[in-house]
Amino acid sequence: MDRSPTREVTTVSPPPPPVTVIGIGADGWDGLGPAAREALRTAEVVIGGRRHLGLLPPECHGERVPWPSPLRPAVPGLFAAHTGRRVCVLASGDPMFFGIGRTLAELLGAERLRVLPHPSSVSLACARLGWALEETEVISLVGRPPATLNRELYAGRRLLVLSAGAETPAQVAALLGDRGFGPSRMRVLERLGSGRERCVEGTAEKWPHPPGDPLNVIAVDCAPADGARPLSLAPGLPDAAYDHDGQLTKRHVRAATLAALAPAPGELLWDVGGGSGSIAVEWMRAHRTCRAVSVERDPVRAERIGRNAAALGVPGLTVVTGAAPDALAGLPAPDAVFIGGGLTAPGVLEACWAALRPGGRIVANTVTLESEALLADRYRRHGGDLVRLAVSHATPVGGFTGWRQAMPVTQWSATKPPDSRGAGGHAADPAGSVEAAQGETR
Repeated sequence: MDRSPTREVTTVSPPPPPVTVIGIGADGWDGLGPAAREALRTAEVVIGGRRHLGLLPPECHGERVPWPSPLRPAVPGLFAAHTGRRVCVLASGDPMFFGIGRTLAELLGAERLRVLPHPSSVSLACARLGWALEETEVISLVGRPPATLNRELYAGRRLLVLSAGAETPAQVAALLGDRGFGPSRMRVLERLGSGRERCVEGTAEKWPHPPGDPLNVIAVDCAPADGARPLSLAPGLPDAAYDHDGQLTKRHVRAATLAALAPAPGELLWDVGGGSGSIAVEWMRAHRTCRAVSVERDPVRAERIGRNAAALGVPGLTVVTGAAPDALAGLPAPDAVFIGGGLTAPGVLEACWAALRPGGRIVANTVTLESEALLADRYRRHGGDLVRLAVSHATPVGGFTGWRQAMPVTQWSATKPPDSRGAGGHAADPAGSVEAAQGETR
């Protein structure tokens, strides 16, 4: 009698076929390479914007599925519904450059994707203009307000603006004029790579052209008008750059505060007690991927923070109207925290320290003895630096000049130990999601 143990046979399911993401240009099917054409011919499902799907010839027999709206929440369910089928996704140009490829990599996993890019509109524009791509600043206004450009305007700079539609060139021209860059040369390149490619040009202050094709890229040679003084990207902008009611971290203290906060690309700041929003604004101006939430209990000041952010080129600043610590609940964990007001409110310091990521920085400023005592206690408990900042300005004294000292500011700054336990993981970039939904589905 055979007494050998029974062996259990495990069936391993084959991995699902990859999702092939194909970049397509305005030249449509004719501009695709052999690999892209073969993938589309054999696909069982092709997902894309209605315009992209309309570029396919009859020989592509797969089911054509337009993107739903809103896009990002629907992606997992959409692909789950087609599990096991050969799926292609159509996207404009290079899917990994301001495109749907990023969203799919985040939601499905990069290992599930096979990406076949097409030259992006930016590459085609630089080829037409004779501009070096690595020296050209690219700004997308797809899903973003035109005020995003305000941070980028400097003499001699070359900008390529990814347009949101036919109305964008006139909006860009108006913004350039309002910001003192009316003499800037503008060229609008339409339907790049197609047989209907066209370029129109003029200056921003005398932009003569009516809305044209919605598929366009705007090239700007930045030229300021006489007397225009662009603002530096370095921290410590002039106080006059902000609309404020006196609740403003003054210029020299602001520069020292930003140095202690040490913004880095992709990081998130909580600006607690935002006032005029100057710390959050200059944090975001440090790098285009820096993010910030400004928490301000006064609705008038909260609205003012939004206006300051737009005027200084960071309209993506999130403003929360409410008093800390309650208003902090539910916010994504910060990489840095600045407390500029409300230090004596029960629980504010504790909540900010608890929410801070391990390795994150906290900075708190005060001019009162009561708050200074709180910061001294935190310094004893957590270490860091406790400094007093004193600034004096030369002012007239009769027929002479003397020093007038501003109120000294006590500043505590510290880094949370890396081994501290706390919330982790970066929040997804909402702008990227909007872009994929609005830009790549057109």
